[in-house]
Amino acid sequence: MLFSATLSYRVTELAYEHMNNPQKVVVEAERITADRVRETAYMVANEEKIPLLIGLMHKLENARVIVFVNTKREADRVWGFLEGNGHQAAILSGDVPQKKRLSLLKRFSGGEVSVLVATDVAARGLHIEGVTHVINYDLPEDAEDYVHRIGRTARAGAEGDAISFACETYAFSLPDIEKYIEHKIPVEPVSLELLAEVDPRSRVRVEKGDRLERRDGGGKRRGKPPAGPKGGDDAASRAAGDKPAGDRPRRRRRRKPRSDGAAPA
Repeated sequence: MLFSATLSYRVTELAYEHMNNPQKVVVEAERITADRVRETAYMVANEEKIPLLIGLMHKLENARVIVFVNTKREADRVWGFLEGNGHQAAILSGDVPQKKRLSLLKRFSGGEVSVLVATDVAARGLHIEGVTHVINYDLPEDAEDYVHRIGRTARAGAEGDAISFACETYAFSLPDIEKYIEHKIPVEPVSLELLAEVDPRSRVRVEKGDRLERRDGGGKRRGKPPAGPKGGDDAASRAAGDKPAGDRPRRRRRRKPRSDGAAPA
């Protein structure tokens, strides 16, 4: 028997090729989205997304949240502001190795990390219990991805909330999503009470060599070491017998033989 939540035409063709008289059984859902998911959308400007996210996070208690973004670069930025404003988070994207991925999911499931910033790699094929809120920081460009994202909450009979930011960049996806799920998503106004005051300097930066750990390992600086003072170090180097690059002996050039066979003068 072959079970799959999603089955593409190519995989179906492969199954029929290697199975004897297979029978296909499809369970169709009565609704595309789960009944126990409370959906909300906010019409928000791009520069208000971080303050709105931090403001919502400040109001949530004992919540386990997945924040979905569309790019790994934005995931780093969102993670940095969450960490810098008191919310311990982790990043799950396509460049995370399987071992590290399992470790992050274990920490998230165990409550060590309360927020998981994820790209769509986490929207499919993952069963994470106890997710109370899904926040679409970026609306997906594919309507089907919206369904997979909000399906991370309200699992096994539980209830959950799906909050979407319809910003200037991705608001064009909202009509297609509503058409696909066959219902309107309630839109709430963005009040000043929801917008947190966020210091731009509060963002924690992700170092290039530290992207898997998502931590600053002691604040080591990268770059060339500072040059030593002139004079003293140069004199010590000469006393130790080291010759500067400019004092190296020149190699003598080898003369080419003359074309008439006579030896060079």
